[in-house]
Amino acid sequence: MSKKFSAMLLGAAISALAASAGAAPADAAYKAPLNAYGQPDLEGTWTNATLTVLERPKEYGTRKVMTAEEVKKVEGDDAKMYAADAAPRDPKVKTTDLPHECGKGFSGAGCGYNAAWIDPGNTIMRVNGEPRTSFITDPADGRLPPYKPGVTVPNMYMRAHYGENPENQTLAERCLTSFGYSAGPVMLPLLYNNNYEIAQSKDTVAIVVEMVHDVRMIRIGGKHRTDGDRPWMGDSIGWYEGPTLVVETTNFPEATALRGAWKELKVTERFTRVGPNRILYQFKAEDPTMWDRPWSGEYEFTPSKGRIFEYACHEGNYALEGILSGARADEAAAAEKAKAAVANKTAAATPAPSGTKKQ
Repeated sequence: MSKKFSAMLLGAAISALAASAGAAPADAAYKAPLNAYGQPDLEGTWTNATLTVLERPKEYGTRKVMTAEEVKKVEGDDAKMYAADAAPRDPKVKTTDLPHECGKGFSGAGCGYNAAWIDPGNTIMRVNGEPRTSFITDPADGRLPPYKPGVTVPNMYMRAHYGENPENQTLAERCLTSFGYSAGPVMLPLLYNNNYEIAQSKDTVAIVVEMVHDVRMIRIGGKHRTDGDRPWMGDSIGWYEGPTLVVETTNFPEATALRGAWKELKVTERFTRVGPNRILYQFKAEDPTMWDRPWSGEYEFTPSKGRIFEYACHEGNYALEGILSGARADEAAAAEKAKAAVANKTAAATPAPSGTKKQ
C-alpha cells in the first residue's frame, strides 16, 4: 500500500469519525412504529460495536460524558492504528520482532490477530447524542461495585482455561455459547461479531446473536421456571411497558456467570426504540450475595450494515479432538513404559541358568 493511499485512508476515517461526533439526540416527538400485534417494533439487525467499555477508565472519575477533545483523541488514535495496520508487512518478520503492545489488548505474537479479523467498532458510544465514558452509569464512578466481604473474586469462568481435559473446557471453547458476554444478559460487545437480529411474535422475542449463533428466547407474559433447570443464557421472560420491551432474566448456570454472579443473579433489561435507527438498551444487574449493591447502565444499538452471516465455529471441536488424541497417546506411551519397567524388573530378579555367569 502506498503512503499516499494510507494517508487517504486515514483522512477518510477521521472525516467519518468527525461526522459521527455530531450524532443527533433523541427526537422527543418520535413514536416507535408498532408491529402487527400492536407491540413496539424492534425488529431488524443491530450492532453494539463501539470503543466505549463496560467499566469507566479511572481517569474520567464520575464524568459519564466525554469532551469533544477526548472523543477526537480516542477515535483519532483508533483510526491511526487501523491505518498503520493496513500498511504492508514483512512476511519474514518473527513474532519476537513484533511490538510489545499493538492495540486492542494485543501484544507480541498476538499482534498477528490484525484488523482484517476484528470488528470491535471505531467510535465512542453515544446515548442521546452524548459520547459516553462507559456503559455503567450507576454507581457514579461507572465501575462495578465492591464484592461482598468473604466473596472470592471470580476467576472469569467463561474466559479461564482449566486445563487439557475435555470435561473442563469452557462452553466457548466447545463452540456451544458465545465468548464473554456477547449473548448476555448483560449483552456486551466483543472484539468482533457484534451483530444481533431481533424477531418478534405475539408471545416471543428471539434475539439471534452473531457470535456462535446463539439465540436468546424471551417469553412474553411468561413466568420463571421452577423445575431447577438453568438455561445457558438464563431464563428470560418479558413484557411491554408502552414503547419499551422489559426483560427479566434469572436461573443462570455457573457456566455463564456474570462477573462471578449466577445463583442469585437477576438482570433486568429495557429495549426502547428512540429513533428510526436507534434502540436504547438499559440494564440492571442484582445479586445480593455477590455485590454490595446493584449496578446498571445503558448504551444504544444502531443498525448493522447487513444481515447476520453464519458463524461456523469449529476450532473448539478440533481442539477437543486433539486433546483426546493426545491423551490417548500419552496413556499408550505410559503403558508401554510401565510394561518395559516390569519386564526389566522381572529379568533382573530371574536367577541365571546353572553354569552361566551374569554379565
